[in-house]
Amino acid sequence: MAWLVSDARVLASAEVAVDRAARRHGLLHRDDVSGALVIPRCRWVHTIGMRFPLDVAFVAEDGTVVKIVCMRRHRVGAPVRGARWVIEARAGSFERWGLAPGAVVELRDGAGSEE
Repeated sequence: MAWLVSDARVLASAEVAVDRAARRHGLLHRDDVSGALVIPRCRWVHTIGMRFPLDVAFVAEDGTVVKIVCMRRHRVGAPVRGARWVIEARAGSFERWGLAPGAVVELRDGAGSEE
C-alpha cells in the first residue's frame, strides 16, 4: 500500500503497478477502484474495456501534474509530453481531492517514507 500526497496532505491510497502484468492489466475488469492506481514509466493510457470512466493525471519526473483528463470508457489517449508516470482514479475523484495541473504530488509507502 502506498499513499498519494500533495502539499503534506494525503489525497488517497494508491496501488502501484510495479510489474509488466500489473501495468498491462491496470483497472480492466474492475467494477470500481478505491483510491488510485499509479503507473510508473507511462505517458499515455486507454480505457478500452474499462467499466467506468477515469480521471487521469499525467505527472512529470519531479512530481508536477502536467495534464489532467477525464476519459470516458472505450477511448485511446495520446502520449503526453513530459509525463513520466500516470495516476488513474474513478472520474470525479480529482475534483474531490483538489488535484489540478501544476500541483506537486508524491508517492509515499505505508510507513511514510518516499518511494
